[in-house]
Amino acid sequence: MGLQVDTVAEKPLNFVQRTLEQKIRDRSANLGVIGLGHVGLSLATEMAQQGFRVTGIDIDGGKVESVNAGISYLLGVPNESLFPIVANGTLRATQSFAAVESLDTISICVPTPLKKTKDPDLSYIMAAVEAVHNHLRPGKLIVLESTTYPGTTREIVLPILEKSGLKAGRDFFLAYSPERAEPVNKAFTTCNIPKVIGGITPYCTELAALLYQQFVEHTVLVSAPESAEMVKLLENTFFSVNNALANEVSRMCEKLHINVCEVIEAVKTKPFDFMHFYPGPGLGGYCIPVDPYYLTWKARKNGFEPRLIEMATIINSQIPGFTVNRIAGVLNKHKKSVNGSRVLALGIAYESDVNDTHDSAALEVVRLLMEEGANVSYSDPYVAKVEIGGEILVSANLTPQLLQSMDCVVILTDHSTFDYGMVAADSPLVLDCQNSLRSFSGSNILSL
Repeated sequence: MGLQVDTVAEKPLNFVQRTLEQKIRDRSANLGVIGLGHVGLSLATEMAQQGFRVTGIDIDGGKVESVNAGISYLLGVPNESLFPIVANGTLRATQSFAAVESLDTISICVPTPLKKTKDPDLSYIMAAVEAVHNHLRPGKLIVLESTTYPGTTREIVLPILEKSGLKAGRDFFLAYSPERAEPVNKAFTTCNIPKVIGGITPYCTELAALLYQQFVEHTVLVSAPESAEMVKLLENTFFSVNNALANEVSRMCEKLHINVCEVIEAVKTKPFDFMHFYPGPGLGGYCIPVDPYYLTWKARKNGFEPRLIEMATIINSQIPGFTVNRIAGVLNKHKKSVNGSRVLALGIAYESDVNDTHDSAALEVVRLLMEEGANVSYSDPYVAKVEIGGEILVSANLTPQLLQSMDCVVILTDHSTFDYGMVAADSPLVLDCQNSLRSFSGSNILSL
């Protein structure tokens, strides 16, 4: 098929196909989303805002209760968006997978973490697909959105669904479309990020495209689900590899007594062939620290050694430890040891302006500092408390007095709400791991 954009082919359809297509076109189709995290809830909200009746399914009773009350738990889905669609009945949530019975389309947006061995953990996908299989009837469209390795849709999802005796492409329809959500990026949302779609059959692709075209501005059709699955992994592996390069160069510059941020700012003036990445304390979140492992695992299974990608994951995994060593070195130059020093971590979330600490590199930095005997406190306007190493830490209000009482302040997450002028002025010593103080100067300000 090759690459297609915003096209839906015309061909003779059987009754099941015609019925579902018509339901999507006139928006009488009942849509479902399994998994109400930042991807699933954002998707369900967009669907409902476009006039579809949507059912969200999640095993977390707290999320279900919150959605049904019209109260969002995600910064990317404001209450002003959620409450009206709950109030008018276009969106509801449930813990019961029996709801699948009445749905015409099901989008699966469940987590895909790693096992302790760093191998893919598809248990959430398999559980969701088994639940769909238990309620599968002719005429349903199933779209997997969870990030996973190439081959998952065809090799794992398809056999489970076809245990029903129904045939994909004839009785039901199956496609893969990678989520591309960016929770805090207000410029790009579910509706204006192009949606990549690859189906088990050409018509599965076209039908899934028709669905998404009801609430997404652009769809990009690829030849197979494997291509669509690879798209997401390439996007995040690209980030991982370039982040590793930025951190490797940062360490090199530190040895050469060169300001790496100054170098990056200068390179950015080149109007072509360069995309800037800054060093930081490490990677966090649901995808970028995980996705390269999905890709390398699949590559090795097929006899290919992805050495560059594997080396990038090794470098990135070492960055929190390097950050702690840098803090120790900074304190040592001021005749202080880590053990017993008062260290304030600014930002504990995995990304700027989010209220989520999932796999946050900042948490690992704090944990390692605590192991070294540092007296660590933190300030984060989005994270009220956090448990690290069995100890509960509570976010402190950022004040001049707090900053002045510290031996070292470490900027780990670049929240836009931080008063960086105050941080620069009142911190006896501040290690800027996010280039947040680029507009300030002073002997007390050091970079990673």
